[in-house]
Amino acid sequence: MNDIRKRVFKRLFIGWLLLSLAIGSVAFYLEMMKVDKFVTGLALDESSFFTSVLSRQSVKETDLLMHEAGLARHFAMIALYDAEGKRILLAINRSGVMENREVRPFYPVSAMKSTRFISEGHLYMRITLPLQDRDARPLGYFDGIYQVSDRTFRNIEIDVAGTLLLVVVVCFLTAVMLYPIIISLNRELIKLSSDLLKGNIELMDVLGCAIAKRDSDTNAHNYRVTIYAIRLAEALGLDNGQIRNLIAGAFLHDVGKIGISDTILLKPDRLDEAEFRIMRSHVLLGVDIIRRSGWLKGARDVVEFHHEKYDGSGYMKGLKGQEIPLNARIFTVVDVFDALASRRPYKEPIAFDEVMEMLMKERGKRFDPEILDKFATIAHSLYLEIDNADENRLETMMNGLISRHFLKGK
Repeated sequence: MNDIRKRVFKRLFIGWLLLSLAIGSVAFYLEMMKVDKFVTGLALDESSFFTSVLSRQSVKETDLLMHEAGLARHFAMIALYDAEGKRILLAINRSGVMENREVRPFYPVSAMKSTRFISEGHLYMRITLPLQDRDARPLGYFDGIYQVSDRTFRNIEIDVAGTLLLVVVVCFLTAVMLYPIIISLNRELIKLSSDLLKGNIELMDVLGCAIAKRDSDTNAHNYRVTIYAIRLAEALGLDNGQIRNLIAGAFLHDVGKIGISDTILLKPDRLDEAEFRIMRSHVLLGVDIIRRSGWLKGARDVVEFHHEKYDGSGYMKGLKGQEIPLNARIFTVVDVFDALASRRPYKEPIAFDEVMEMLMKERGKRFDPEILDKFATIAHSLYLEIDNADENRLETMMNGLISRHFLKGK
């Protein structure tokens, strides 16, 4: 739960930061649009004056008028070009910072164009537009650079900072109010998810135990092999996801036996070749059963391959070595160990040392050597812990391990 709270807090913080930056950027853009609109209006007013003068007088006679007009309207620079793009007038406001500025290259345009730039810490806007007479004939081009006053620029900064501060505070308060709501909803969702998960695990347990009872066994075998498998997987360093799949496979490894007739399944004598062929088909039946559930697909490695042998002499596919999925190789070791070491309706238990000796004889043949060696390091303590436990105790132990990997390990 603490991990979930940290993740929710982190995501809310990132969302708050990104939203604040986005709205701050929009606020700055809108403020600059106001300046653009104002300067564009000045440029249009200035250009209309020049268009009127150019339409009725010679350029030489209007030079002074243009120069005065440029100064009066607070442009740092105004340039006028003829229809061919040749400059015919340059008026610079000597009181502005553009006094010694080299005029930027001019390029004729077909429509009004505006750009912003910063020079020596001051914000400027350049407006370039074509001049036409009443009959839409080209007269020339107006090119003006307007200096946004420091006061105006500071006002923009103040407005943007104020807007950003307001946004930051509002977003922060919203996040603070949303946090407990999200945590509360998440807590309910986790509870619902846990209930559904527990329900799925219980159904898996019920199905596995039903098969065990039909096979003239008790639930204890399923519990024991599941405990052995989990502890061995932990010793091997498997991650939670793979262990969850191993648990599902341990529960349902023989689920296909539900399709085998009692005549063969419960036969007290040795099966003949035809009967053994039918018995082996429980693997395919099991795969067919679990493939109908997406939640149980992780059990397939154990269900389909737990009768394979490391040397390739197993069934159904005769896989060899690392070709056999890891979970199947793990389960094969613990399944055979429990079958030999525990009491069954048809046999007495074999002593621990004798069982381990029998397993070691199959090292590299039936069993993966590395997995068997790792099991040998934990087998005795596990056997002492599990061998004399009754069914209720085994179920409690198993549920504790399942909770660790299904519920806390999510």
